[in-house]
Amino acid sequence: MATEVIVAPLYQGSEISTSNRLRLATSPASKKALSSCTSTNQMDPARTKLTTIETKRIISVLDETIRKVELVTLLSAAAYNPENLEGLLEDDIIRAIQDHEDFCNTLLEMENLVREEEEELAESRNPHLQLLLDEHKHSLMLLKEEVKGSARNTLRIFLLNLQAGEILRTQIMGRSEEASVFLQHLIEFRGFVFEKLLTSPMEEKEKNTFMEEIHLQEKKNYDMIQDLEAQLSSTLKARDAEMEKENFVIKELKSHLHQVLKFSENHLLRTKQEAEKQQKAELRASQGRVAKIQQDIHVLRTQYHNIIEENRDSEQTLRKTEYEELAEIHTEEKAQLAELKEKHTVLIQEFVQIREERLINSKKKLEAEKELALMVRAATLIQAFWKGYLVRSLLKSKRKKKKGRGRGKK
Repeated sequence: MATEVIVAPLYQGSEISTSNRLRLATSPASKKALSSCTSTNQMDPARTKLTTIETKRIISVLDETIRKVELVTLLSAAAYNPENLEGLLEDDIIRAIQDHEDFCNTLLEMENLVREEEEELAESRNPHLQLLLDEHKHSLMLLKEEVKGSARNTLRIFLLNLQAGEILRTQIMGRSEEASVFLQHLIEFRGFVFEKLLTSPMEEKEKNTFMEEIHLQEKKNYDMIQDLEAQLSSTLKARDAEMEKENFVIKELKSHLHQVLKFSENHLLRTKQEAEKQQKAELRASQGRVAKIQQDIHVLRTQYHNIIEENRDSEQTLRKTEYEELAEIHTEEKAQLAELKEKHTVLIQEFVQIREERLINSKKKLEAEKELALMVRAATLIQAFWKGYLVRSLLKSKRKKKKGRGRGKK
């Protein structure tokens, strides 16, 4: 039964008409199932394996359905890419896939034709077109039955030949997006059913209680959000009213500022005219002062040159006297340097002699220490040898005494 639902639309690609596509990803039922799966994951069942035959059969049916969907949704891609299966599948299997694809293409063409005729009929209301449309709809129903039968027969081939089905799954990678979504939802539904079958009535009751608590919490959160939104709305309204007041004040201030700027421009113009008049008067006065200052500068420059000449003569006299004093100091320091060099040479000789004497003394000391260590080691060896000799002599004397006693007893 599940195979009949997905035979026509799921294994096709982008050529499927919009009215025949499955919209599982956006349907409310699929969202509700997915949300239920997400919620129940928070409380996993205690058991991990199915124990009854009925539950095992249910899961077996779902697994078989998933396997059939995997195969059916690859038939179209296999028909468009037969070179991927050449040499891997028998020719009659590839031919069956091609025949099924031909049925499906014919079905799609008939669907498009019926849709176009419906659009034309809606515009023209032609009775002859109505009869033709009814005939084509009847043909479309027959084609759907043929496609279903072809799908069953093609599936039966792969279900009887497991190796062929495995080759189809591994070699063909052209499943449509709608088919992938449906297959994913089917796998999720299988997990949801499996979890439901593992859940005991007590666990189900606990989950329901848990979900009710979550629902109540969500309702409280929703009410809180509504209250916050109402507060936000009132706050926004108050803010808008305040902004209107502020805008009115700003408008008044701008008008006042415009008047102030206009008054300031007139005042600035008058001030500028007065400043220009005062500037011209000050310019004439400053020109007279500049002429007087230039005359004073000329007099001062003449005095400056005279003073420089006088200072140059006195400076030369002072430099000559200073040079003679520096020459005497240099001669005296040069003599002191020669004396220090002589003392330094003597000190170096004494240092070299002392260092050689210390080196000789250290070598003698090292040789004496080595000789002492050698003598100590020799004395230790001699003592050890002597002690061993004494012990062996003592042992020999004891053995002789024991032998003498033994002979006396006999």
